[in-house]
Amino acid sequence: MTEDTAPNTRIHEPSKTPDEIEMILFALERSRAQFAWKCGGLDSAGLNRQQPPSTMTLGGLLKHLALVEDHYAALALTGEPVGGPWDKVDFDADPEWEWRTAADDSPEELYALWSGAVQRTDAALAEALVDGSLDQPWKHTLSPGEPPNLRRMLVDLHDEYARHVGHADLLREAVDGLVGEDPPQP
Repeated sequence: MTEDTAPNTRIHEPSKTPDEIEMILFALERSRAQFAWKCGGLDSAGLNRQQPPSTMTLGGLLKHLALVEDHYAALALTGEPVGGPWDKVDFDADPEWEWRTAADDSPEELYALWSGAVQRTDAALAEALVDGSLDQPWKHTLSPGEPPNLRRMLVDLHDEYARHVGHADLLREAVDGLVGEDPPQP
């Protein structure tokens, strides 16, 4: 893996008295860093290794969380349609597309897809927070009624990472024995 495709594992500690935004963003950053560490530095064989009976792979997790990042950024933060590669997929016909097709992607493509999605979410979030608080509603919602707010989006996004970091822990340990809670910090 090259440096330009290496997932970021740097964790910036919050202040001693963080406000709500700082603490939620820290929790998300930490979970992303843990996930990046568990998925980082692997070749295609490592990213595609399954631990039966599950068919889940680290590559599938990278692609899935890239979709989740882009989905939340589009719905909650920008109101824009989700871009490629997601906009070309019929998820009704193939709801497991990102999981199924991850094995077709190189490690560099998977790392870049996930890293790019994180960067897009972070940029859209920074822009949204300049104009308001976590109480502001999503830009676009799919269901009628009161739209969720950005706080809900961030907690849901963090929850998605928290769930999948546990999967990544087990999958990575099976690949090469890597264990631990947080990535080593420089």
